[in-house]
Amino acid sequence: MKLPNFAVIKEVGPRDGLQNEKKIVGTKDKVKWIQLLTEAGLSYVEVSSFVHPKWVPALADANDVFSELKRDPNVTYAALVPNQNGLERAFLQNVDEVNVFLSASESHNKSNINKSIKEALVVIEDITKQAIFEGKKVRGYVSTVFGCPYEGDISAKAVDELCNQLFSY
Repeated sequence: MKLPNFAVIKEVGPRDGLQNEKKIVGTKDKVKWIQLLTEAGLSYVEVSSFVHPKWVPALADANDVFSELKRDPNVTYAALVPNQNGLERAFLQNVDEVNVFLSASESHNKSNINKSIKEALVVIEDITKQAIFEGKKVRGYVSTVFGCPYEGDISAKAVDELCNQLFSY
């Protein structure tokens, strides 16, 4: 087996690692952390999420974090975008990559984003098309592919069909 010459680490800690923390990390500390990650050589950081602050208070400062970053042109600065409002905020902050998400499970999708899979796909398709039109890269997350806390096993066929749908955009 031939191994690749390099790997790309997609660091999501500033978003995923902080979104559920009870103690909110300050904006300046987030910016410093991101700067240290990029100074250490990481070429990709998912900085935050443009979700409504009511749902994820720990990321309410997404605009400020992006505004205060000293950007390295060799680094991709990404953000999770759940809806049209989030996309507009991401465009205002000139994110390099827009990340969209949904679950392979109806129950988890309803619990997480209050949408069915079908409804989420409509939103994701629209976000994806707008982001590509604006010259942004788009990356998709699919959760619960190996099982759901509400539904248990998720069929590989359902995951495959969902992924193919996402790739069609």
